Amino acid sequence: MSFNLIGRYIFNLFFSISNMVFIIAEIGTNHVGSMDIAKKIIDAAVNAGCDAVKFQKKNVEQIYDKEFLDSKLNSPWGITEREMRLGREFSLQQFEEIDDYCKGKKIDWFVSCWDTQSQVSMRKFNTKYNKIASAMVTHLKLLNLIAEEKKYTFISTGMSTIKEIETCVNIFKKNDCPFELMHCNSSYPTAFSEVNLNVIPVLREKFGCNVGYSGHETSSYIVGVCASMLGATSIERHVTVDRTLYGHDQAASLEPLGLQILVRDVRLIDTIRGDGVKKVMDSEIPNMKKLRQRFV
Repeated sequence: MSFNLIGRYIFNLFFSISNMVFIIAEIGTNHVGSMDIAKKIIDAAVNAGCDAVKFQKKNVEQIYDKEFLDSKLNSPWGITEREMRLGREFSLQQFEEIDDYCKGKKIDWFVSCWDTQSQVSMRKFNTKYNKIASAMVTHLKLLNLIAEEKKYTFISTGMSTIKEIETCVNIFKKNDCPFELMHCNSSYPTAFSEVNLNVIPVLREKFGCNVGYSGHETSSYIVGVCASMLGATSIERHVTVDRTLYGHDQAASLEPLGLQILVRDVRLIDTIRGDGVKKVMDSEIPNMKKLRQRFV
């Protein structure tokens, strides 16, 4: 069996679904460092019917240089980039609380780590999935570290060329690690004119793998619905309790009601798309008997 067939088999095995889109509520840093807000967003994802929630984990002092971290910025946590970024990072102890909370709510959770130290430290939670953030597609050391875990991995492709995606994909194939790509535009928020959903079938054809969509549009949910019509196997959307909260991700997020509508309509698309097999439906038989009684 080829790697791509194995990857698709594992996808269906892990998700226990058939022809359904896997929907991820991206919490990221929209919790603004508050466990209470994080739990409210998890609740919103559960109530909407999402399959998983996702967070981010960063070692701020390692991945940003001192000049950047010392630069001035007015935020709820202080007047520098360092204070802001450290203020909205969850500790391992806080992730233990998230782990317990998600288990209680019966929803999967996972993280996108932005550095190797964070990736290793998060292994203690044994989450089911991994995620490569668009910014990390060219971080070869991190890619190899994640691929070695052999967990099903979602790979966002914003800011990336086909060549860079190919290099990343080859690392996962070399390690026999199941994955799927996620078409993405990494502007926040993404203009509709730059969403370019027709890349989804292009990536699927080029790399012979499942392809999802990670969106950063404004409050609209229609793009995720259109992506599912184009065969996206997963949809990831930033979610917040209030789009006016601090943070550049907030404006590119859905509030709970928008998330509910997205999930509802994507699930409807799952049904509408069907299995692609042309056949006479049972519901058509009465009309077939009536309308085809006699040809003259």
